Amino acid sequence: MSVAAVAPAAFVPLAPLDEARVRQLDMPGPRYTSYPTVPVWTPNFGAEAHARALANAGKTPLSLYVHIPFCERLCSYCGCNVVVSHDRGRAGRYLELVKRELELVAQHLGSPRTLTRIHLGGGTPTFLDESQLEQLWSAITAVFSVERDAELAIEIDPVVTRREQLALLHGLGWNRLSMGVQDFDPRVQDAVQRFQSVADTRAMVDCARALGWGSVNFDLIYGLPRQTPESWRRTIDQVIELGPDRIAAFSFAYLPALRKQQRRLPQADLPLGAAKLELFRIAYQRLTEAGYVPIGMDHFARPDDELARAQAAGTLWRDFQGYTTRRDADTVAVGVTGISRVGGAFAQNVKSLTDYRVAIELGQLPTERGHVLSADDRERGDVITELMCNFALELTPERRARFAPELARLEQHAADGLCEIGAYRLEVTPLGRMFVRNLAMVFDAYLEPGKGAFSRTV
Repeated sequence: MSVAAVAPAAFVPLAPLDEARVRQLDMPGPRYTSYPTVPVWTPNFGAEAHARALANAGKTPLSLYVHIPFCERLCSYCGCNVVVSHDRGRAGRYLELVKRELELVAQHLGSPRTLTRIHLGGGTPTFLDESQLEQLWSAITAVFSVERDAELAIEIDPVVTRREQLALLHGLGWNRLSMGVQDFDPRVQDAVQRFQSVADTRAMVDCARALGWGSVNFDLIYGLPRQTPESWRRTIDQVIELGPDRIAAFSFAYLPALRKQQRRLPQADLPLGAAKLELFRIAYQRLTEAGYVPIGMDHFARPDDELARAQAAGTLWRDFQGYTTRRDADTVAVGVTGISRVGGAFAQNVKSLTDYRVAIELGQLPTERGHVLSADDRERGDVITELMCNFALELTPERRARFAPELARLEQHAADGLCEIGAYRLEVTPLGRMFVRNLAMVFDAYLEPGKGAFSRTV
């Protein structure tokens, strides 16, 4: 499918912003895939609290996330929780533990449950061979029923994924494919030690299309070492030519204190501040002019995509797996580091494979930490998610009174053209989308300046 199939969208150029103000806005801040954010969660929330949350889950269909941590190599930019290995037998032993955790989760949920969404992430999920992928599917469907029109998504690395794996998955009903691309420029790839040609990517896209996969997403990252406006334009133009249905253009989260592999990056070659912001401007302009609709703060989709329709209707939502049309669905997660939002609480699994094995063999949920949502958490979380997804917030009299101090603090952002505060509605401007995290931070009751290991907002 070529980009010519995308209907032109109205391109709204991003207004310039004074460089001094950019420096003021460029600060550490959460990405708000959850509220409260993970650093607020406590180890006092353990397996028993997690079990109670599962028992309290609503009776509506669920979303399931499965974490496959294995990769054959470690890319130096990576911020994911991965295990580097070439041992497929190790993956087989891990799958046995995942199967037992699925059974534990199902027991605590109680009555048989239905899934409307499954996301297989990593790591590299296609580290699993065809037999292992079938085993995982059997383990899921042994304890859950999967709706016929469920969204079944998997992340892949085109360099290590085989046609046979895509054919098997599609035959099982998987329908959404997300490919890591990051950047096609050879100098950038050398800096981050991740090598993937346009030809490799095109071959995988063509394979997926021929097999009948309904949606293909590309993940890009801006702010990587050695990216320049010229090299980034070339990458964006190559992406447009390949014609994915969705594109995620993530800001690079440089956190060398937390991610040791990032210390290998050539720090002097990182585009920062206004230079990094210019890379997003380029992606926004090129993709929007090509007909893609900006979705949320960093995604783009074809105008006929369900995300574009949901955003137009003001019903777009967001969770740890990305933007979704399924608002407030309980999510259960299995595997190391998996994060559940279920029964009014967040719960995160342990990070260590050894700790994970010990917990499962004891018949316990492998919970490391979590958080029970208060009424204030829910209210603020809804406000933040509305801003991050739909760039608007209805200002009822009750909400105006409730958040009067926050609205007063937003006046400076309004003066900079990042938002418009009306009598009945707060709206984020096209420019404000680039700084929507800064706007959301105003409503965060837990945020303490200078505390928490967050990536920068620019």
